[in-house]
Amino acid sequence: MIVSLQDEFLLIQNGPSFLIVAKANERFALCIETSLEEYCQAIEPIDLIVVSAPEGGEIEAGVMLIELVRRFHTPLIVLPTDHPASRRLRYVVSAGQIVETNCSIRRGTHPEQHLICASETLSGITLKGIDHGVQIQNLPSYAILTHFRSRSNIEFFKNKP
Repeated sequence: MIVSLQDEFLLIQNGPSFLIVAKANERFALCIETSLEEYCQAIEPIDLIVVSAPEGGEIEAGVMLIELVRRFHTPLIVLPTDHPASRRLRYVVSAGQIVETNCSIRRGTHPEQHLICASETLSGITLKGIDHGVQIQNLPSYAILTHFRSRSNIEFFKNKP
């Protein structure tokens, strides 16, 4: 499945868990900070910035995280595998041309940007940035896709039962 995507966001939901997908739309160096090193990854305009909220949360917070990376080039922090804070992370971020969702990894502990922790019901999805959008593979039939562009659209999600 190919979904057109430029400046807007794509929300993929199942129950309370969700993914938010956006295009990078510009080239920049994304710094990734681990407990032992820092390295930078080139982000291309075609690449995706993806936020996952495996147990749900506020969509607005996910959008803010995307914008912190996409517009302000905020570095990503990677925790050690056994770090206790990984259990408390409500949102996680990955960036790259291809991002795969996986429910069997610990949140915030994988510096590899092709992986992102997701709920079991959204696990196994592959997102690939392409010229005018995103190619989605293995999307569950029960997942709901919604495009939105602005903060006013976020208000809609807040008022949704």
